[in-house]
Amino acid sequence: MSESDSQERIAVVLPDGSELEVESDATVEDCAYEIGPGLGSDTAAGKLDGELVAKEAAVYDGAELEIVTDQSEEYLRVMRHSASHCLAQAVERLYDPEKVKLAIGPPTDEGFYYDFDNLDVDEDDLAELEREIEEIVAEDYEIEREDVSIEEAERRLEDEPYKLELLEEFADENDQVSFYRQGEWEDLCAGPHVDSTGEIGVVKLLEIAGAYWRGDEENPMQTRIYGTAFESESDLEEFLERKEEAEKRDHRRIGSEMNLFSIQDVTGPGLPLYHPAGKTVLKELEDFVEQLNRDAGYDYVETPHVFKTDLWHRSGHYENYADDMFIFDVGDDEFGLKPMNCPGHAAIFQDQSWSYRDLPIRYAENGKVYRKEQRGELSGLSRVWAFTIDDGHLFIRPDQIRSEVEEIMDMITEVLETFDLDYEMALATKPEKSVGSDEIWERAESQLEDVLEARAHEYEIEEGDGAFYGPKIDFAFEDAIGRSWDGPTVQLDFNMPERFDLDYVGEDNEQHQPVMIHRALYGSYERFFMMLIEHFEGRFPLWLAPEQVRVLPISDDNLGYAHRVANEFDGFRVEVDDRDSTLERKIRAAHDDRVPYQIIVGDDEEENENISVRDRFEDQEYDVEIDAFRDHLEAERAEKRSEPDFLQG
Repeated sequence: MSESDSQERIAVVLPDGSELEVESDATVEDCAYEIGPGLGSDTAAGKLDGELVAKEAAVYDGAELEIVTDQSEEYLRVMRHSASHCLAQAVERLYDPEKVKLAIGPPTDEGFYYDFDNLDVDEDDLAELEREIEEIVAEDYEIEREDVSIEEAERRLEDEPYKLELLEEFADENDQVSFYRQGEWEDLCAGPHVDSTGEIGVVKLLEIAGAYWRGDEENPMQTRIYGTAFESESDLEEFLERKEEAEKRDHRRIGSEMNLFSIQDVTGPGLPLYHPAGKTVLKELEDFVEQLNRDAGYDYVETPHVFKTDLWHRSGHYENYADDMFIFDVGDDEFGLKPMNCPGHAAIFQDQSWSYRDLPIRYAENGKVYRKEQRGELSGLSRVWAFTIDDGHLFIRPDQIRSEVEEIMDMITEVLETFDLDYEMALATKPEKSVGSDEIWERAESQLEDVLEARAHEYEIEEGDGAFYGPKIDFAFEDAIGRSWDGPTVQLDFNMPERFDLDYVGEDNEQHQPVMIHRALYGSYERFFMMLIEHFEGRFPLWLAPEQVRVLPISDDNLGYAHRVANEFDGFRVEVDDRDSTLERKIRAAHDDRVPYQIIVGDDEEENENISVRDRFEDQEYDVEIDAFRDHLEAERAEKRSEPDFLQG
């Protein structure tokens, strides 16, 4: 480095807002040592403008810098990345490295995975791989980084076709790439990693799956091995218990047991079929939102499933979303299944003239949309090709932004609180791929931030996570076992009104452009339904339950009375178990079917013209007046209580 270079200084911004001046070629680790020698020696990685990077990464002027140590939340991710390398090293020790080809091995929120080509393993092989990983950890290899030229990397990777394909993406501005070596094994990788394999805590391999290279079904199918790593055995055990609980609640298994939905090969992937029980739950969810919409002054509209792509060019979806759309030709015209409902709603608004007195205009639609996810990413109801959004689009004057956004937020919180869901909010800002000027985006983001600040809501900033047409407020909520889910959203849009030439006549008799708001109270019915199945483990609240009450006659002699009792609950979803079976088996069946309440009737109940009531908690009360129980059910349903509580008072 020349004397002039050494004198060049840049400034990075630390988490407390202060600036640290360093030399222009400084790394994350150099900055840590500038702050203090203890922090420098403890540095495992860094975050530059929110992105996790290796401690050897160069900083730049104005970067927001955070040092990652073993006390940081991100440290676990660094350690898991190193664990994925140990997995790949173990595979190449136990299997023919001439045959097996390495793909990628990133950390994830819950662990890590590594993809391999030409690897023939099954679940029985995981224990042996785990033992080999334990050996690698115990050997405490130093994990060393080396930066090399593209040419040198090509030489090292001449037998690794997938790594060669990644080379250009790993290159820095000097056309160099990094390798990480541990013992006899090395891998092309940007990092970050811990200093040695001995710093990796406990590793557990979880499952084997298939995955297309780069998620493209036109590419080869590879073997993906999932694993996780924690600093302690107790943390791992806690994770495995949570995982076991999540598997018990898997909506695909419960959906099959309760006959809620199916996804069949004959109908196509990612295209769910809702059975009567599942549609019952969905209809209740729809009715709930439709009542909220009516109370808030929304008008329902309907748009077709397919439009000419002229519409998608105009809206901007074609240039930003075409890869995720189903597009086909009809004669000389090109059409596309709609991935979103908003352009259709904009077209409806455009079809007539409006005055400032008419606004706000609020449209709602339970609109089916289609998005071409990769087949390997499809999973139950969580990721599908066809799904329904409880969509709402508002066309408003700029002076109505705050009141309308606040009302939408009130509707969203009412939905989430109805299901007793804890939630957090985030402001998602302009993504890299977007439409509209910086000025428009800054205006939209500041409006949403003003609403959040005015209501004193705590919220996070999610840089670059906005929709391509505008920023948004996202709600995330936790389910019964602490998992976080993305849910409702409210999005401000200054771009689509401009693209569709939407206008209204203002008080000054001039043409003005309205602001468009996109909002959904659930997000999508499919994903929200999936979450509810797992959140309640299929034990839905009374108002949602496909079957709300089951009447159990003790013997065939009581069958007539059982049907008369069932008729007293007209308006509820009531079934009579008239099978030739013992009462104990009927009770067990109703419990397994997750019915909120059971009514038991025998000779004593028939003689006294009353009932016995049993709930899903296996509590039971005798000599219950029919009218009293019906009154309770009506109140429990109307108030949308989350648990059956007739016997819990």
